[in-house]
Amino acid sequence: MIIVLKPEAPPETAQELLDRIAAKGLKPLHMPGSERVVLGALGDERVLAELALEGHPMVESLKPILAPYKLVSREMQAHDTIVRLGKVAVGGRGFTVIAGPCAVETESQMRNTVRAAKAAGAHGIRAGAYKPRTSPYAFQGHGVEGLKLLRATGDEFDMPVVTEVMETADVEIVAEYADAFQIGARNMQNFSLLKAVGRARKPVVLKRGMAAKVEDLLLAAEYLLAEGNDQVILCERGIRTFETATRNTLDLNAIPFIKQKTHLPVLVDPSHGTGVRDFVIPMALAAAACGADGILVEMHENPAVAWSDGAQSLYPEGFERLMASLAPIAAAVGRQIQ
Repeated sequence: MIIVLKPEAPPETAQELLDRIAAKGLKPLHMPGSERVVLGALGDERVLAELALEGHPMVESLKPILAPYKLVSREMQAHDTIVRLGKVAVGGRGFTVIAGPCAVETESQMRNTVRAAKAAGAHGIRAGAYKPRTSPYAFQGHGVEGLKLLRATGDEFDMPVVTEVMETADVEIVAEYADAFQIGARNMQNFSLLKAVGRARKPVVLKRGMAAKVEDLLLAAEYLLAEGNDQVILCERGIRTFETATRNTLDLNAIPFIKQKTHLPVLVDPSHGTGVRDFVIPMALAAAACGADGILVEMHENPAVAWSDGAQSLYPEGFERLMASLAPIAAAVGRQIQ
């Protein structure tokens, strides 16, 4: 429920109502604005009705939140959320590019790849130290040593780093080295992990599960916000459909839908969305055209020898070409490459 106070309502009224909401075991929210103070109450609506807030002399209106994802919904917050990864802002008028290899492999691989990414204009680094792989015999990542190498590379090139966390037990160590968590497609509905990451209060890139509806993604994000973390970035990365021509089907319909339903920024991962290097650039440009706030893209100093996902990783020359092509597309839809 959204509770709009009258313009003349004194500050004590807001606190009085918040206390009454909390006393009923509901979650109170305080959202002061420039013209109105707005309060929120989340929980059992039958209990909320017992408060009879409509009769309070300082309450102007009550509005139910119809969406099942309350905190994520635009009904709760009309303006866009901007998530900060160090000096980099995701959301708003800017278009953000986070690039890097699938996995942290070696010191030289990271330095050469990130150097090329930064020179071409990337804003942040992505790479995995913990890798969920379909085959138990595939490279699983370097773990903590990979995190250290990723952090050192980010510091050397003054770029924020995003990396995946797979288990609740690893949240603390990943938070120590990363600027933002990534929760991958396979863990999108790992609710224990979502709660632990939400409590860590650090930016999160939440990827859509390969068989998840958009509403499932938004409800997963609700878990993070419900734990007090509003620094959440959503990521469309392709879904499994009957079409097998590409690794996944990149659902760009989801971008304007998500932007309409939620205030959270949304990135697109054209690498996993297609699985084919030749399609990464056109789908990245399409993502910019349809309203995404940025892309999360795989690039490698030499994809031919990459330990994982080489077929969908851009060469440095391709990434440079992508960045040059993105600028006019972003400008055409009123965005700016940061």
